[in-house]
Amino acid sequence: MTQSAKSAAWFAVAVGIATACVIAAKSHAATPFPDTESERFSITVTGSGPDVILIPGLASSAATWDGTVAHLKAHYRLHVLNIAGFAGEPAGANAAGEVVAPTVEAIDAYIKANHLKPVVIGHSLGGTMGLMLAKAHPEDVSKLVIVDALPYAGVIFNPAATVETTQPFAAMMKSKIEAMSDETFKTQETGTLGRMVTAPANVTRLADWRAQSNRHTFAQSLYDDMVTDLRPDVANIRTPSVLLFPVDVADGQDATATMAFYKSQYAAMPHLTMVEIDNSRHFEMLDQPEAFNAALDAALQ
Repeated sequence: MTQSAKSAAWFAVAVGIATACVIAAKSHAATPFPDTESERFSITVTGSGPDVILIPGLASSAATWDGTVAHLKAHYRLHVLNIAGFAGEPAGANAAGEVVAPTVEAIDAYIKANHLKPVVIGHSLGGTMGLMLAKAHPEDVSKLVIVDALPYAGVIFNPAATVETTQPFAAMMKSKIEAMSDETFKTQETGTLGRMVTAPANVTRLADWRAQSNRHTFAQSLYDDMVTDLRPDVANIRTPSVLLFPVDVADGQDATATMAFYKSQYAAMPHLTMVEIDNSRHFEMLDQPEAFNAALDAALQ
């Protein structure tokens, strides 16, 4: 083969590789749903097999699930959400007004439009969305995996909290967050996240996602979460469910007391299995990826 022929052959191979990469990138690109103007989330579909939807938490990127996706994609078709307005995602319809309930309705619309019956895995606020979806649209969800979320987040601030007692505090927090300078907001969130994940590199990464989030979307989502009490509803959620909750003994948590707390919050939920993830804080998939993936494997059976 002449040098010119070799060059032409390598050029053709290079073009083929580049074309394949472009096609692969397009096939895995995040797609706004329902469209760019009225986006409530974007979604990336990866892998093949039974359908699984993954919902990240407050101001978290879809990249929260990267390790989970790598672990599951050989056996499941994964629909990974990035909520509009979180972690640099364009805010779309989440730029104004209520965020959480309309996003849950958009997830329902996505499931029905694509004729799915998925397992839904949600972390934190994503877990709350999963509970809301199973409550309002039980036909949508084959199984629910809740990753450290509660039926009512208000009890984090006050064990005796109700929506009525929490609403003024939630409104004050929303206004305060929306008025903060970018520097003050990032400093505050970095401090908060230092108690939610163990590795300093992950604190920085998560704080960057929060800093890149639309401020209204963040503040409104937090408000929505704090005034949504699902405790009266969990008794009617018949979807088989698994709760993965963390225990960080090194940070002073007592495993028995922690289990008792989660049991008390979910006492009325009839088909719930609880699984403890040891030596972990709130971001279980980042703190203990091997234990988390093993628990997911069991939950997905």
